[in-house]
Amino acid sequence: MSSLSIGATGMLAQQLNVEVISNNIANMNTTGFKRQRAEFQDLLYENLVRVGSNSSDAGTIEPTGIQLGLGVEPAAVYRISEQGSLTITDNPMDLAIDGQGYFMVETPAGETAYTRAGAFQLSATGDLVTSDGFIVQPGITVPSDAISVTINASGEVFAEIDGQVTPTQVGQLEIANFANQAGLEAIGGNLFLETPASGQASVAVPGSAGFGTIQQGALEGSNVNVVQEITNLITAQRAYEMNSKVIESADEMMQIATNL
Repeated sequence: MSSLSIGATGMLAQQLNVEVISNNIANMNTTGFKRQRAEFQDLLYENLVRVGSNSSDAGTIEPTGIQLGLGVEPAAVYRISEQGSLTITDNPMDLAIDGQGYFMVETPAGETAYTRAGAFQLSATGDLVTSDGFIVQPGITVPSDAISVTINASGEVFAEIDGQVTPTQVGQLEIANFANQAGLEAIGGNLFLETPASGQASVAVPGSAGFGTIQQGALEGSNVNVVQEITNLITAQRAYEMNSKVIESADEMMQIATNL
């Protein structure tokens, strides 16, 4: 009786679904977080009577046949890159990308990682860094005697120096974009790495064609819709219960057959 294994594949699939949903809910307040969605596909089919096969010596054929499905399996966990809402923080080092693109940071391993979380700070040497101390690329250094920093929509960084009337440009932020954003590899810490599936990074200044603009003093929130996630969680739980009932029913049927 294959319904036992079919029900088991359904329970495993819904277990994965619940894990994805729980991660979305856990990160509902994570800056720049992108929610994920589990996708599934049916398994191979057992052909008890192959469709289109001859059903008699007269040449008649089976119009539908008998195909028995063998369950379900996970196909992908897809990341949805829809932009989250922007929250004004009035912190000059908080940056948000309004539109497409990722900030670039250098990891301790020397790799370039990408992030939508723009909660940046200044290091002891005046470098623009992430909350983990990773340097934002290309490197931006604010002079120690600067009394304020302004970053415009195009990513130009200006520092107001004490005693000077005209602000001094100290750097230019650049952002990256990818043909397939869902193909980026998440490594934690709000960081992603380029993969063959994502394609190579296309780098430009903010505001270029196909790239978003910079908003200073704001952060992008998570794009998780809590109401929708709770609804999905209830649906996944009910599907899990139904698959467990299939296993219970199959077990009872086998017991009846054994007792005959």
